[in-house]
Amino acid sequence: MAQSQHLILASASPRRLELLQQVGLEPERLLPADIDETQQGSEHPRSLAKRLSQGKAEAAVAVLERLQERADRFVLAADTVVCVGRQVMPKAELIEDAHANLRILSGRTHRVYTGVCVIGPSGRLRQRLVETRVRFKRLTREDMDRYLASGEWRGKAGGYAIQGLAGGFVVRLVGSYSNVVGLPLYETLALLQGEGFRQGMAAAQ
Repeated sequence: MAQSQHLILASASPRRLELLQQVGLEPERLLPADIDETQQGSEHPRSLAKRLSQGKAEAAVAVLERLQERADRFVLAADTVVCVGRQVMPKAELIEDAHANLRILSGRTHRVYTGVCVIGPSGRLRQRLVETRVRFKRLTREDMDRYLASGEWRGKAGGYAIQGLAGGFVVRLVGSYSNVVGLPLYETLALLQGEGFRQGMAAAQ
C-alpha cells in the first residue's frame, strides 16, 4: 500500500493556499516561518527571493524536527519580491507605502521574482526562481485614489494584487500569471513531483 504524503505550506498567505487548492492540493498544515526578510546590502532582488524561500523552508523543517513530525512530509515555501531595476518595492502596510509604490510602478515595467523551495522526506532541497515582467499603464490620480481606497494593497508584495482591481492597470505581462499572485504553479508542481510527491496521495484530513 502506498504511504500517505503530507504537504506542509510554510506560509500564512491565503493567496498561496488558494492557488494550491486551485490545482487540487490541500496542505495538511500551514507553518509560516518568522524570519528576517530584510534585504542585505546590495543583494539583488533575485537573490533575496531565493534566500528567503530557502530560509522559510528550513525554518519550517526545523520546527517539524523538534516536534518529531518529519517523516513523509514535503515542506513548500515561497517568497515573492517586486522590483523596479534593483529597487525592491516593499510590502505595503501603510497607505503611504502603497501610494509611493504606485507612483514608482506607474507607466513602467517591473519584475516579479518568486523563489520556490521544496524540502522532501530525504532532506534534499530543491529550488526554482521564477521571473515575470509586468508593465503598468500610466496611472491617473483617480486610479490611485480608487485603488488606495479599496485596501487591496495591504500586505501585498509591491503594494498591489493583480487578481483584484490592479489587474486593470496591466498593459503587458510576460511570464507566469500565478507567479505574480504569489506562487508559480507549473514550477511548484514540477519541484514537488521531482522530489517524489504525487498528487492524489496526500493524507486525508
